[in-house]
Amino acid sequence: MVRIGRMASPKTSPEFSVTRRDLMAAIGAAALCPAWPATGSAQGRTAVVLQAKADRISLRPDGPGPGGPDIPVWSLGGGDLRFKRGEVLDVTFGNELPVATALDCRGLDGIPAAEPLASRAPLAAGAKDTFQLPLRHAGTFLCEPLLGDTGTAPVRPRPLIVTGTSPVAVDRDEIVLIEEWRLRPDGTAIPPGTDSKDSTPIHTINGKTSYDISAPSNTRLRLRFINGSQRSVLAVKLENLDVRVMAIDGQPAEPFPARNGALVLAPGSRTDVFVDAAGTAGTSFPILLHDGKQARPVGRLTVSNEPPIRPAPFPPAPPLPGNDMPAQLDLKSAARFELPLGAPTEWFRPAEFKPTAAPAFQAKAGRPVVLTLTNRGAIASVFHLHGHHFRLLDKLDDGWKPFWLDTLAVEPGQTQRIAFLAEYPGRYLIEQVATDWAAPRLVRWYSVQ
Repeated sequence: MVRIGRMASPKTSPEFSVTRRDLMAAIGAAALCPAWPATGSAQGRTAVVLQAKADRISLRPDGPGPGGPDIPVWSLGGGDLRFKRGEVLDVTFGNELPVATALDCRGLDGIPAAEPLASRAPLAAGAKDTFQLPLRHAGTFLCEPLLGDTGTAPVRPRPLIVTGTSPVAVDRDEIVLIEEWRLRPDGTAIPPGTDSKDSTPIHTINGKTSYDISAPSNTRLRLRFINGSQRSVLAVKLENLDVRVMAIDGQPAEPFPARNGALVLAPGSRTDVFVDAAGTAGTSFPILLHDGKQARPVGRLTVSNEPPIRPAPFPPAPPLPGNDMPAQLDLKSAARFELPLGAPTEWFRPAEFKPTAAPAFQAKAGRPVVLTLTNRGAIASVFHLHGHHFRLLDKLDDGWKPFWLDTLAVEPGQTQRIAFLAEYPGRYLIEQVATDWAAPRLVRWYSVQ
């Protein structure tokens, strides 16, 4: 097993000693409290080429050399995808993989013409497709090849960052992409959807086995945490730091402090936080990762020896500029639907999906929708809504949490209610997957008319 980091044992942090059950319960608590770069931007249009292709990642703890394997993976290439709100991406998507695949961009609302499976059929090996992605919202998003469980190698997602038109008072803006790998004794990695028996979990951050960042005193950092794991709910703790949650799943939230500096992330979810590098030069803040079984150090934030960037830290940040999300949802007039999770009945593996199948539900454009999600399975299930963001409702349906989501983990036997405004006509996917490495990814679709 690759050792991640070289910091003190997380046993020194009893408040972060949680069980898998605690971690799953905390998903609600957390909600509560390039190889082909973009080119040719002109008049708000940007040409982007994305290739689904075979790649490799090194899991050596200290860089090149003996000590760990290079493993085959499938990816969309490397490097950040960064654009501005209001741009339209003219995407050329090519498939160099040996299996059919589609492009899935998590969190981009209201683009039915680019919706994988529901509107765009998977590409055969060697094929290309072109379509547009209008970037109507600023935020942290995620693109990945949508394969279902037909792949023979793990898939790497690629972050997509859309900046707003108004400046945000931070000194640095960093992506923190956490990925999970399951390695066999022979060093090969198994893709999700397959039996993980006798495998060892390994986590990387931004493709490396440790994440260390340094900054002068009083530097304000925007850290965009992304759970790139395909199946696991993860918790991240920044010890002894004031961690202020600013956005969840790409949408600004009413800022609030993360309890004990910990964040809980469902597979595919994203949380943007502000932290200040406070203290004298050499002060170090451990970063811990908890996978539901144990906490382990994965890096640190260190105050550098450079002069302070300003005499004192910034005051608490105001909310991020809004994305013109609905100010209110009229729950009394909402269309209501039951959507059971945890059982494969009426759900399809992506390779078996047919657009002619009956929709899970149909909604009228402009009308609020309330979905009742009941997990009938034996373990937690992760629900993901394409096309729209939703509010997590209070237990009595008399209000909602002060943030938007596109992904939610639901514990076994639990019922959660979510609400969204059916704002964008079209056909969109919904997904569920159990928090078990061997569990299949399952999909259905809904329509807004």
